[in-house]
Amino acid sequence: MTQHPMNRRTMLKGATALAALLATPHGPLAQTTPARSVKGPSAALPPRGEFVIRGAIVLTMDSKIADLATGDVHVRDGAIVAVAAKVDAPKAQVIDGGGMICMPGFIDTHWHLWASLLRPFARADVPALGYFAVTSRLGRLYEPEDSYRGVRLGTAEALSAGVTTVHNWAHNVRSPEHADAELAAMRDAGIRGRFAYGPAQGMENDQPMDAAGLARVKRDWMPGDGLLTLGINSRNVGASSISATGVRGNLTVEQAKRDWDAARSLGLPITLHTSGASPITSLEKAGMLGPDVQLVHPMLTTPEERAIMKARGMSYSISPVGELRRSSKLGVIQFSELLEDGVKISLSTDHSANYNCDPFGNLRLLFALHLHRVGNDKVPLTMKRLVQLGTLDGAVDLGIADKTGSLTPDKRADIILVRTTDPNMAPVSDPYDALVTLANPGNIDTVIVDGRILRQSGKFTALDHAQVARDALDAAMALRAKAKWPA
Repeated sequence: MTQHPMNRRTMLKGATALAALLATPHGPLAQTTPARSVKGPSAALPPRGEFVIRGAIVLTMDSKIADLATGDVHVRDGAIVAVAAKVDAPKAQVIDGGGMICMPGFIDTHWHLWASLLRPFARADVPALGYFAVTSRLGRLYEPEDSYRGVRLGTAEALSAGVTTVHNWAHNVRSPEHADAELAAMRDAGIRGRFAYGPAQGMENDQPMDAAGLARVKRDWMPGDGLLTLGINSRNVGASSISATGVRGNLTVEQAKRDWDAARSLGLPITLHTSGASPITSLEKAGMLGPDVQLVHPMLTTPEERAIMKARGMSYSISPVGELRRSSKLGVIQFSELLEDGVKISLSTDHSANYNCDPFGNLRLLFALHLHRVGNDKVPLTMKRLVQLGTLDGAVDLGIADKTGSLTPDKRADIILVRTTDPNMAPVSDPYDALVTLANPGNIDTVIVDGRILRQSGKFTALDHAQVARDALDAAMALRAKAKWPA
């Protein structure tokens, strides 16, 4: 995202906006909070049972299992048992899938969930209150409970948008207790995901990643019930327009190797922003690239670097909205180039501080961008391929395609139902076209993660979203008061 200098006028404009917000009544700050740890109290989640989704349009995203114009999906104890035109399961609960698309849940491969807490302050049109200014200033004041509430708010939005797996790109881990809090929030939401343990906002470049804390979190939390996995996120490597502002770290290749070696000694994967000149060539020369590395924001790669990525089995996560908000001087979204050169790609939200989670909208943007830049003759792109990008390709990126990403018997039941009868959808002909060109998160009817029905008929089954939002606002206002900001 583009940086803008702060000046008196923009700061005053931002202060006016915040003053209006602070005039809105909100509840008192919580006086005590429970311990956020693997052993601490956890939220009650719906039980896994046995059910059949009947009569839906079934999109399997499995090349060996045909889609069904009308079909059933049978789930038992969190696993998919069968996908067929008709399933015989007389003892199973029946979920009516009529008028709905049944498909794998979306997999979001890069999302700074902790920053969701800062929605009351981040503005797209006020540079002094832009994402980087707000997160850098207030992120340094986060306590573990702030991290918990931010991630809880973000995961609630993820589920409401049909995201069943999220890569929590946690680049404000101020202590192992902050990591515990974020993992606890993911656990309490019931979402599947990877937690990418990272640095903290404002961390000095020569300060190594907390390898001991990382090892402790792995020991305490993994493998658990298998829903959550662990990795690291690295500070930027090499020159970067964003790092140069001091908002993010900017490591040399040697400093990065220090952190990456610590992660690899624990068997953990690595993710890295490429917000600036591509570091791929220098990292390749240092022998640091492999299938355990995910890059984010494909803007400035060369054909040679894309060939390196393909050869090394690496992947690139694309965040269409965030990348389109950057100046064209920082490059273009190289979605079409990655497709043409056979590099693994996945889809992500980036953050939800001043825009929202909308997998359908992101797919729509990528299709429009592809047509605008290269057309569909040179690099053919189908709607089904785009839906695969948001589902199975994300599972491949995160190394969990054996568990999720398609409606395949024996995989875990991460499933969403999308209404096709809503005003913005009906009547539907081709379901893939409808998902990419017409759908939005409001069409999500049911969300199932690991066999648990977390949303049904467009409502949470256990999570109290109103309380989650109140808790987030209380924490945000306390942070703002602590910072005495803006001032």
